[in-house]
Amino acid sequence: MKKKIVTRGLLGVPLGITMGYLITILISLGWGKGYYAPCVPQLIPIMGNEINAVILQTVLCGILGAGFAASSVIWEIDHWGIVKQTGIYFAIISIIMLPIAYFAYWMEHSIVGFLMYFGIFVLIFVVVWVIQFGIGRYNVRKMNEKLLQTRDKSNG
Repeated sequence: MKKKIVTRGLLGVPLGITMGYLITILISLGWGKGYYAPCVPQLIPIMGNEINAVILQTVLCGILGAGFAASSVIWEIDHWGIVKQTGIYFAIISIIMLPIAYFAYWMEHSIVGFLMYFGIFVLIFVVVWVIQFGIGRYNVRKMNEKLLQTRDKSNG
């Protein structure tokens, strides 16, 4: 299990960086008015210049990717129920995501900003969870159908 966590975490670093980069492209397309915005403008003066801000954001995205990927092993702990898996996974990714979002200035640095960001985070988590659950349920139904077909063929 430890080897799987480390391997996934290492594979998650480039995935997190890629996702962060793609998000900056999408944000630039929507709000950049024709310009590329590699990071949140508030981060630039804090980091001294744009390249330092982008480096920090890249490192944070890598950590985020590693954390999400490494914690995905929770879904493979079969003796835990879905509620326990979901709760622990949500707690871990919240502990990873929220400080990173704060330090990268992806949220306003206020109680309202935190609550809004957390609300959006929860909403996205729920939507993704429901989609994944539906896909899993569909796959189980298909496997059960194949098993019934195989059983019927062997009995027939």
